[in-house]
Amino acid sequence: MSAEDIYNRISVLRAERGISRKDLAAALGVHYQTIGYLERGEYSPSLFLAMRIAEHFEVPLEVVFSLKPFPRLGSGQIS
Repeated sequence: MSAEDIYNRISVLRAERGISRKDLAAALGVHYQTIGYLERGEYSPSLFLAMRIAEHFEVPLEVVFSLKPFPRLGSGQIS
């Protein structure tokens, strides 16, 4: 982990809502590959983009992004 790592749940939120990368990208006004880079942790979003993603999913920013890895689903840990 580097000092710049940002973890996210974008793929989980997309899957829950049945939204493709292309559909999310179109809604946010970014290229669909940007969504893939974000999901794989290869790119950290600007604060503006992070807030737009959280707003799109209608959840608080902390539900989508974290400085620490999210626990795996079914691990018994609640974050």
